[in-house]
Amino acid sequence: MLTVQQRIKESETRIFKAVFPNTTNHYDTLFGGTALHMMDEAAFICATRFSRKKVVTISTDKIDFTKAIPEGTIVELIAQVETVGNTSCMVRVEIYKEDMYSYDRELAVAGKFTFVAINDDKKPINIIDKA
Repeated sequence: MLTVQQRIKESETRIFKAVFPNTTNHYDTLFGGTALHMMDEAAFICATRFSRKKVVTISTDKIDFTKAIPEGTIVELIAQVETVGNTSCMVRVEIYKEDMYSYDRELAVAGKFTFVAINDDKKPINIIDKA
């Protein structure tokens, strides 16, 4: 059986996407809501890979939009479990923006998402099985 630290390491999730015009606002930058959607999805995948259980988002915490993400860039979402409770885990997600035609890359958005593990009756259960 893997340790919690091994599970955290092995559940790190990386997703790459291109920023197309249908995901941008009138400033030709990625909609904030679209960024949140992508972050929640990456966090969900990470929490599921960590727990191997049904999980649902129960909260987000301080999403920092520090750089605009222009149309025509590549983004990488990196999600990693940061803390583990009895029934929940917190996942930090970072979005890095990358120019398509150079090696310029920088952190653009970061935030935390908390997930709770649930059973078929939607009741909280232990996020990881105890040894």
